[in-house]
Amino acid sequence: MFIPRQVITQAAGHGPVKPTRTRLLQELRHNSPLLGCRFDPSGQFVFAGAQDNSVQRWEIYSGRKTAFTGHQSWVRAFAFAGNKVYSADYNGKILVWQTDAEIPTPVQTIEAHRGWVRALAVSPDGRLLASCGNDNLVKLWNPENGRLVRELAGHEHHVYNLAFHPRGEFLVSADLRGGLRQWNVAQGTQTRTMDCSVLFRYDGTFRADHGGIRGMCFSRDGALLACTGITNVTNAFAGVGNPAVVLFDWKTGMRTRVLRPQANFQGTGWGVVFHPSGFVAAAGGGQGGALWFWQTNQDNSFHTVTLPTNARDLDLHKDGNLLAIPFFDGAVRIYDIAPPHLRL
Repeated sequence: MFIPRQVITQAAGHGPVKPTRTRLLQELRHNSPLLGCRFDPSGQFVFAGAQDNSVQRWEIYSGRKTAFTGHQSWVRAFAFAGNKVYSADYNGKILVWQTDAEIPTPVQTIEAHRGWVRALAVSPDGRLLASCGNDNLVKLWNPENGRLVRELAGHEHHVYNLAFHPRGEFLVSADLRGGLRQWNVAQGTQTRTMDCSVLFRYDGTFRADHGGIRGMCFSRDGALLACTGITNVTNAFAGVGNPAVVLFDWKTGMRTRVLRPQANFQGTGWGVVFHPSGFVAAAGGGQGGALWFWQTNQDNSFHTVTLPTNARDLDLHKDGNLLAIPFFDGAVRIYDIAPPHLRL
């Protein structure tokens, strides 16, 4: 199954979207469970990281698949700068590739962290690559040459995620226990903290921490920050709890709302996006899979799409009409949130 080119280019981002009419448009298959995915900035490709240590790239118009091999561990994190894609693994390495390479080989390897590199992000101007990981550190790199620019220390726990504010002056990082830290990028200084500990719990029975910010993004205007993960944890060993999205007001740094599924769902929120028209979408898995949609001024989701299995991430195509979700069963599924009449 493939997407005709006109489906992507027709009225890109200009027509109304209808989350309540979300439909499966394309299924892209691999033979290993997938952990994370991203559309490239051109919108031509979708990349996914797999548990067989590979990166898979699909050309979404044709469905053509290309394997990027070189990692020695699972891959979840991606970022893009210029004509390069950066992928990061559980062994602490970032590999650099040419995005559209016909025969992909790593053009550079960055020894980034001790242990799992959990997330990557590129600054809005493309001049900095940020990484974070299980060594409790955030690092800033020059994406052109892979050299370390600055190390940001302060987290006391594994750093799960990060995001640049759309204006580019600040970076926010988030850890296992829901501690958010805001950094001045130019100065390398911490400017404030925010509390997202609702997405964390210590389980005394198993003596284990459980939680962490699994997905993180800013609204396009930078006014809101969204973090997703798991709350109400009752069993850390089995991951029993409920997904949630926590919204922060960027100006005040205060939590404004906790978004929850309308119907009870057991599992974790793994990816979150703001749509330019104003709503929030998140995908998750645990007791099956689901895709939820919220208005930012309402606590409960206004629409839910039942997914075929556990979802591991979520990304929004540049046209605003397509969502990509990687799954435990090895598929990336592309969902269309634009009404069919826009495709005529």
